[in-house]
Amino acid sequence: MEQVAVIGAGSWGTALAVLLAKKDLKVRMWSIEPHVVVEMNNERTNGSYLPGIRIPENIMVFDSIEETLHKSTAVVLSVPAQAFRENIKKIIPHLTGDHIVINTSKGIEETSLKTISGVFREEAGEDLYRNFVVLSGPSHAEEVGRGIPTAVVAAGADRIICERAQDLFMCPDFRVYTNPDIVGVELGGALKNVIAICTGISDGLGFGDNTKAALMTRGLAEICRLGVALGANPLTFSGLAGVGDLIVTCTSMHSRNRRFGIEVGNGRSIKEALDKVRMVVEGYSTTGAAYKLMKKTGITMPITEQAYEVLFLGQSAAEAVSNLMTRGKKHELEDVVKSVYPEWIEN
Repeated sequence: MEQVAVIGAGSWGTALAVLLAKKDLKVRMWSIEPHVVVEMNNERTNGSYLPGIRIPENIMVFDSIEETLHKSTAVVLSVPAQAFRENIKKIIPHLTGDHIVINTSKGIEETSLKTISGVFREEAGEDLYRNFVVLSGPSHAEEVGRGIPTAVVAAGADRIICERAQDLFMCPDFRVYTNPDIVGVELGGALKNVIAICTGISDGLGFGDNTKAALMTRGLAEICRLGVALGANPLTFSGLAGVGDLIVTCTSMHSRNRRFGIEVGNGRSIKEALDKVRMVVEGYSTTGAAYKLMKKTGITMPITEQAYEVLFLGQSAAEAVSNLMTRGKKHELEDVVKSVYPEWIEN
């Protein structure tokens, strides 16, 4: 029986552990929180992060990373993006060329502006990087834990390794596609959280579906624009890790990023809104990183820029909306119009 180590016992790590356990795999989990270790082992629940889901008996939870990794063939990483580097440093000494490493967190490291794969590559080196896979797509932990049909993407540098990850997770309730565009898949998963915060703010302000649709479509244009500048394939953003993840995160109350945005739109301070959600809001840090990448690359990202102004510089949400709506006139497909329809502009 294959043995999988899951690093992180938050909602997503727990949901994936349950999925793997239902496939009759041995799962060993690590949690930094002692009370979670005790509850999951003794009560077979994780009330703090995934209430209402029974933890199968073939899941064992530890407070030691070394013990969690013992005899594992695959390692699933489900830790906050801003804590990824410190955790991977503890894990790397225990990895061999036989492991596959699957990351499920969605974010950009704020200090280095690197994607998670970039951080892993820097810390682990090229040989281990070949075994690194990103799992992303429209997938709320609350639904995966209940066995609701879900489709995601596994992206990495090596097709065979991606297919190993695909085989590991595939089951009747969880469909996995492969994709070679690891940069696009990661950026789609990270940047959609910024737009989800904005749609939440829109909801908190009392705006409607029209506003949300505008934020999502124009937000996707920003994501694609930055992604292409950083080497991604634009078609990735029309798939599960792009528009798929954007839709589910911007529209669902399962989304902690959207819930955080709603609290901000309702007038709470940033700290109050973060405290209200209780769990990590990845889009908060990602907004800061995306803003810095926007400045670094010279890419125009007006929604991201206004989100940064609200979250970090104290601008009111109402003022941000006014700034977006009163921008100068633009073509909807600015780059396409200039390159494909030059005569249209000239006329």
